Amino acid sequence: MMCATAPLNRAITLRRVAAVREFDFPKADEERLRAVCGPGRATFIAPNHPEFFTDWMIDKEVLSRVAPMAAAWATNGVVNGMGGLAQRFWLANNLIAQIPGQAEAAKAHSIEWALKGQGVLLHPEGAVGWHGDWIAPLLPGTAEMALAALAGGRQRHGSQFASWVAPVVWKLVFLRDMDAELKQACAYVEGGLKMQAPAGGTPVGLRIYAIYETLLARDEKALGIIPDRAGHLVPRLDAARNACAGLLLKLVGRTAQDTEPAEPAEAARAARRWLREPTSAAEAGRVRPLLERLQRLLRLGAFAWASPAMTQENAAEHLQRIRSDVLTRVARDRRHNLVPRPVGPRRAIVRVPEPLEAGRFEGAPDLLTEELRRRLQRELDQINAELSDRGTVRAYENPFFT
Repeated sequence: MMCATAPLNRAITLRRVAAVREFDFPKADEERLRAVCGPGRATFIAPNHPEFFTDWMIDKEVLSRVAPMAAAWATNGVVNGMGGLAQRFWLANNLIAQIPGQAEAAKAHSIEWALKGQGVLLHPEGAVGWHGDWIAPLLPGTAEMALAALAGGRQRHGSQFASWVAPVVWKLVFLRDMDAELKQACAYVEGGLKMQAPAGGTPVGLRIYAIYETLLARDEKALGIIPDRAGHLVPRLDAARNACAGLLLKLVGRTAQDTEPAEPAEAARAARRWLREPTSAAEAGRVRPLLERLQRLLRLGAFAWASPAMTQENAAEHLQRIRSDVLTRVARDRRHNLVPRPVGPRRAIVRVPEPLEAGRFEGAPDLLTEELRRRLQRELDQINAELSDRGTVRAYENPFFT
């Protein structure tokens, strides 16, 4: 079923700003989600998280149909970092701020709200990664809260009480060939980075690879690495991450007993924890830029070189990721990063895999989290397989592929 529904027609930001012109949400999937929402149960709705701003629009469209009073999690910067008027708006829409290092109050509120039968929505991938075909490793909070709600519900209502984790997958696809618009977007990013213009006719995939290679060469120079610009980007990226992680760990006071090199992702977590502790402005000023560099280096993952093809949707995601990570100084870019504008009209494909009953995973939040990720990725792969079978996928050769 593909239609522009009445709620969607009223959601001007979804249709115009997010350019979602069609909303493909079959009745069977809607009913599957509705069946585990409502009084007498606790439900945690867990969508994937491929895109910023559109996430809120699509989440609200889905919730308006099955759980209109559900609470939803968002980053602290969205809820509390946009001024008093915006804060009142978000709180009136029952948004829960995720404040780093202060999650317990938010979890307690979420569990209590879920026990009232209203539902709670949160993205278990955490931050947006701009990778619509790959589910990132999930954070454990969804599973932990579902199990805590199960225990609390049984104490209040008896052993038959059920707590659910309901996966939701949405995928955005362009309604037509967007090659010309993607080339314009490449040109804008290349200009913002002061890159030399590519030769005429250079395919979009190669232009995106060149943008990343230029950024990596600049990072290598800043880290004291002599760039091998003829070498493939992937091993160079690994070397830059490791070098950045080593410098970062020295700054945050890694002990002499720690002789094994830390994984770059663990080094980033250690630096974020360190920054939450009392420290001088001068020390934080040395750590924070290096942490931001490492986090940006980590944002391009194996999803980028897993396939020999780069779809037009993948290309658009790469360009949005670069803009949000690097182009932040000009007011136009800051506005764009807050409310990203896609390059063309799209269809949102929304599916609901079979929900998970938390009681099957008592005492095992890790297993619940693992199964949640498996169901999300399996459903996403199925959507992509159906699109491929229809012959509607538009793609470029992927120069990242190894």
